[in-house]
Amino acid sequence: MKEFLALVAVTISSAVCLGGGDKQGADKLAWPQFRGPNGSGVAERQKPPIEFGPDKNVKWKIPVPSGLSSPIVAGDKLVITALDGGKLFTIAYNRADGKEAWRSEAPAKKLEAFHKTESSPAASTPATDGERIVTYFGSCGLFCFDLSGKELWKFEMPTAISLGHFGSGVSPILADGVVILVRDVTNDPKIIAVDLASGKLRWEKNRLSPLSYGTPIIFETPAGKQVVAPGHGRLVAYNLKTGDEEWSVSGMPAGCCSSPVAADGIVYFAGWTAGQDTGFKVPSFDELLKKAGQEKLGYLTKEGAEKTMLKGFFENQDTNSDGKLTREEWDANSKFMSDGKNSAFAVKPGGRGDVSTSHVLWKKTKGLPYVASALVYQGQYVMVKDRGIVTALDTKTGNELNQQRVAEPTRYYASPVAANGHIYFTSLEEGVVTVLKAGTLAPEVVATNPKLGERVGATPAIADDAIYIRTAGHLYAFSERK
Repeated sequence: MKEFLALVAVTISSAVCLGGGDKQGADKLAWPQFRGPNGSGVAERQKPPIEFGPDKNVKWKIPVPSGLSSPIVAGDKLVITALDGGKLFTIAYNRADGKEAWRSEAPAKKLEAFHKTESSPAASTPATDGERIVTYFGSCGLFCFDLSGKELWKFEMPTAISLGHFGSGVSPILADGVVILVRDVTNDPKIIAVDLASGKLRWEKNRLSPLSYGTPIIFETPAGKQVVAPGHGRLVAYNLKTGDEEWSVSGMPAGCCSSPVAADGIVYFAGWTAGQDTGFKVPSFDELLKKAGQEKLGYLTKEGAEKTMLKGFFENQDTNSDGKLTREEWDANSKFMSDGKNSAFAVKPGGRGDVSTSHVLWKKTKGLPYVASALVYQGQYVMVKDRGIVTALDTKTGNELNQQRVAEPTRYYASPVAANGHIYFTSLEEGVVTVLKAGTLAPEVVATNPKLGERVGATPAIADDAIYIRTAGHLYAFSERK
């Protein structure tokens, strides 16, 4: 039900290749962005612990301000974005002991609207090239720092206005000296490329997507590098140098939350729209009015909505914020959701224009993730669906290898991550981390770790043979005790 509410309100934020054995110095790019190297979610040569919890294999634990951004590795620091005392910050912590190294405020004139429990104005994960750190806030724009926290430049933007008032969740990525940011908002959606050294605009292209939360990736093709970006109803590839649209695939979720991944010259995507494969019927506006006892009034008030399935989500449905949820608003939100399609697919390079039929290698419509992005590991495309259902597809054929409820039976916002032959799944509500052996034909659980006792919406990071997990109020470093 909560998944449906979030999608009717036009979805939520999301709130994440090889990583080296860096040991604080040699590999400064062990986990440089959301979901690690090029958004893969994989740090193969790392050896994080399999078993850990509040009282086991804790290297350090520190309190951190609220936010849904994931930690990244930048030099000898871990970097996050946060909301503290009503102000937005980029904060760096020492990887060795967790002590705060520096913080820098992003001076927003006004915070973007966001859902108090399902989102945050500090939901975007930073990115680094090992020398600079770039952060994004939907409330005010892009900021660039050196590793010591000195601000190098800022690229100001107007406060983002998102459908459903859930706030921004997409993260910036870096490639070939540029910062790429997808800004799917109702006030002028676009994709931009900003020079990493100077903060000057390289190019920008308008987008037709009024809302999405998936972070783009870089796709290396024989014809050159492309930026592959999810959006409302379409996956689009842009030329990295010029921003020109190269190809697209239609048939994707409304306001999609998940991100694509590239592996072995193929792009993979999986995402889900509530109500399309569950048999759930979207209630009519008349049914809502009857449930609220407001048939004579002709519209829903917040008080009336509390008596219906919209409890806690009235503001997100009331798109013009006038205190009335009208038939027109409900029908528009319902139509937006119905435009989306549940899908998982693989796309080969070389196409131009709409390649939905010419270059899609396979397509599936079941077992799909809602917020958590899928990953490619050991020949399998692995995803976790809410209620703890893990599905593995053969990357070449798309054939389902296994599907089973093996993780904690709750919601998942954090994306799975993988290292050393294992895949880690972190639940939202209590922070239970389930570890599966990778590459098997049948699911093999090797550890179901104790609850961390807090919500976990951020994707873990892996470096230093450790796994770093951000909860609602803390940042943990877990590593094997010697």
